[in-house]
Amino acid sequence: MKKTTPTSQAAADTVLSAGDLTRRAFCAGAGAALTLPALSVHADATSSAVPPEDFRIRGGRIRHSVMAWCFSAVPPETLIKACARMGLVAMEGIGREHYPAIRAAGMNISLVSSHGFGKGPVSRANHESCIRLLREAIDVAVQFGTDKVITFTGMREPGMTDEVAARNCVDCWKQVIRYAEEKKVTLCLEHLNTRDDTHPMKGHPGYFGDDVERCVDLIRRVDSPRMKLLFDIYHVQIMNGDVIRRIHRHKDVIAHIHTAGVPGRGELDLDQEVNYPAVMRALVGIGYTGYVAHEFIPTWADKLAALRHGVSVCDV
Repeated sequence: MKKTTPTSQAAADTVLSAGDLTRRAFCAGAGAALTLPALSVHADATSSAVPPEDFRIRGGRIRHSVMAWCFSAVPPETLIKACARMGLVAMEGIGREHYPAIRAAGMNISLVSSHGFGKGPVSRANHESCIRLLREAIDVAVQFGTDKVITFTGMREPGMTDEVAARNCVDCWKQVIRYAEEKKVTLCLEHLNTRDDTHPMKGHPGYFGDDVERCVDLIRRVDSPRMKLLFDIYHVQIMNGDVIRRIHRHKDVIAHIHTAGVPGRGELDLDQEVNYPAVMRALVGIGYTGYVAHEFIPTWADKLAALRHGVSVCDV
């Protein structure tokens, strides 16, 4: 920086071009003033304002769904009506007995459950049951006019190497994938975090598929257009981070999205670290047309208000 005399310092400090912001001006308050617009933009982008009960999705570029188990405090019939009213196009994570009511309300089933995340194909002892449950879920998907079924790797076994675990998973899925192709149903492998041990549904210590890059590798080894990735933003942020870059990197295998606030799996508000509007715009940017299912565990007293808020944050 050019040296100035005391008499010329005041004049010099008023020159606040992009390349000439002086330390003295910054300390005097100019820097603080410059940060205010950024904070304001962030607040506007992820506003904590709760939409009214008559809120309805306006953007239309994101196909919103909800993972109903998170809202178990709300009676299923009430939740279905509320979701239809606000313009969600699908639901998942709910008992199959409620599928007809969801379809009658004009919504789809965005994802059909199969085997759980505990006993997955990482163990050959689970292959028979995993194959049976996956085929059954594929049939249910066809019955209700949807095309996505969830799958998991399952938990690691003591002494088993990563390569053996990977081979076990791939071998199991290959015994189902031709049936999925025939029925035009996609298996969606979900990546889960192993770091959060505070709650059985906030993290899954011991889960083999805890690295999103490993999950992508497993999918590519199955080598089928009907084997894809369930990109759970919450889990990816905890385990891998760099969410938007990973969305671009793996856009060809991403078939489903889940949301939740990080950390804690709560609301998508200003108390969590993911910039959800930016992530949603990234999905739009890659041409993603699948569902975005909200899988956060609401902490607000009004659970439906929390859902309306989460949907509005992602309504880009």
